[in-house]
Amino acid sequence: MPSYNLAHIKIDELDIIGYSVAGEETVVAMPQLDVCFDIGKAHNQVIPINNILLTHGHMDHAAGIAYYLSHRNFCGLPAGTIFAPEDLLEPIKEIIDAWGRLDGNKVPARLVGVKAGDEYQVKPNLFARVFPTNHSRGSVGYSVIERRKKLRPEYTGLAGPHIVELKKQGVEIDYPLDIPIVTYLGDTRYVDFSQLNYIAESKILIAECTFYETEHTERAEAGRHMHIDEFTELIEKLRNEHIVITHTTQRTPMQDIRKILKQALSAEKYKKIVLLMDKRRR
Repeated sequence: MPSYNLAHIKIDELDIIGYSVAGEETVVAMPQLDVCFDIGKAHNQVIPINNILLTHGHMDHAAGIAYYLSHRNFCGLPAGTIFAPEDLLEPIKEIIDAWGRLDGNKVPARLVGVKAGDEYQVKPNLFARVFPTNHSRGSVGYSVIERRKKLRPEYTGLAGPHIVELKKQGVEIDYPLDIPIVTYLGDTRYVDFSQLNYIAESKILIAECTFYETEHTERAEAGRHMHIDEFTELIEKLRNEHIVITHTTQRTPMQDIRKILKQALSAEKYKKIVLLMDKRRR
């Protein structure tokens, strides 16, 4: 279990805690939503979270799966749920079984294979929606969406007893309203995510922007990561209130990353940007 402190961002009433450095580790948790996007090396602060939304199987994003599950069992917590691309389920099972044999204890787990277009309930009225990304085979991202019921306009002026009577009669007095709270892209090359309204309209976007310097363009292409040029094109099309950048490279100092972002983005977009690793407690 890593001993360092996680970065901590607070947006309105929501906490975002995590660590994300390209090639080293990525784990991003939102405790109030009871979700952790990727598991990294399973920092102790994310063990109580019940739902792990895994985007792909690369070691820096998935190494902590067995420890997360085993430590929950040690602490007397129910088995956590690992949502992962379908093609990863069998190797994940093999890893968990192997660690169970090493440890001498069975590791309880709930594994759910996901594919683009799926939707899963993670809390009452909260659903994780899966969409495809462009990184590794089967890689996905997730949007966490709050589902409310909204009274139809024609009934807004009615008194409570009248509404109750209509409901007893089976009248459809409301309709479902989806409110996208946060979208996590995970590792990905450029995709025009503006085509998906629940991503474009998410209050919070958590997106990778790994490379920033012109000479790193080929590195971005080779690793299927986002370069600042692609990131700028993507962000200018979206309508998110807050944008959290993850997966920054150590090849570029943080102060240089801030300068490059300020030059590349419009003033309106730059005001929305937070660099996750710029908020790490020291």
